Amino acid sequence: MRRIMKRVSTPSRYAVRAAIAASLRQDRAVLRQTAHRLGISARSLQRRLAEMGTTYAELVAEVRLDTACHLLAESDENIADIAARLGFAGASSFSRNFARLMKIQPNVYRRQQSNRTNGSK
Repeated sequence: MRRIMKRVSTPSRYAVRAAIAASLRQDRAVLRQTAHRLGISARSLQRRLAEMGTTYAELVAEVRLDTACHLLAESDENIADIAARLGFAGASSFSRNFARLMKIQPNVYRRQQSNRTNGSK
């Protein structure tokens, strides 16, 4: 007997990032939840991401950083609230992570972005 495998469509990197962002807005980005949102199994999502040369954790980190940069530049939301929204244990763990990735503290980044915006007006 020949087994016919069901072809699962491969979600784009953009679609996975969008699903992760939606999960972060609701609570936190969990692989199983994101895969369900995309209509595939968690294991299939992991395989597809490996084929793309990335991992779920890497995409979550990208989305968190992009969202953090946007919130710091475009909102007055305090650091602790941004940290909570992005699933960090607290403001200090968020600040350490942000500084490690961006080589700048979040409050300094916010000031720089504010100066750029105000300087262009």
